[in-house]
Amino acid sequence: METPATDTAPATAAEPRRAANGHGARQLTLVLGGARSGKSHYAEQLATDHATIKGGPVTYIATARQDPDQTDEELEVRIALHRARRPADWHLVEEPERLADALYAHARHDGCILVDCVTLWMNNLLFPKDRAYPEHGVITPPDIFAEEIESLLNALPTLPGHVILVSNEIGFGVVPMGAITRFYVDELGRLNQKLAAAADCVRLLVAGIPVAVKGPDPAC
Repeated sequence: METPATDTAPATAAEPRRAANGHGARQLTLVLGGARSGKSHYAEQLATDHATIKGGPVTYIATARQDPDQTDEELEVRIALHRARRPADWHLVEEPERLADALYAHARHDGCILVDCVTLWMNNLLFPKDRAYPEHGVITPPDIFAEEIESLLNALPTLPGHVILVSNEIGFGVVPMGAITRFYVDELGRLNQKLAAAADCVRLLVAGIPVAVKGPDPAC
């Protein structure tokens, strides 16, 4: 896929935008889906295609937080499954909170970054250690919540290479009980909207099938 002829040329739906540092095209892909919809597998395939076609490195940013003081066997099994699927030459970065900093540190014009997932990352921001919320009433999140979301939204337009974000679509069900759960569902929905607006390509996974929501197929 060709990039615009000059830095001032307007980006089109079929043309990844030129990176802010001038080194080639950049692309942002958002992969949405419900639980067990196949979104992670699809995103991993996009990253694999990038490595095959472009020959650039792949960095996998895992946002799951593992508490060394507690054993979560279910989480450990899920993490093991993800590790087993990833190619051995992918670079793994574990970052549960400072996502923008991790993206700045590892983005490169010939590379691909896969973030899995935005859902867990927002959960980590909202529930730092020992943070409690009332069952009813107004929810006041910690300062890091708004700060890190703003940092991510500011970072994404400037990053070179191909960035793939995986996020859950959790607003299709009933309105949840409990103020904090409703707050989380609302805020993730708002963030997904902002990420989709910034993305060149948005795909919604339904029963393992990617449905085009925005843009052409990623240029890998």
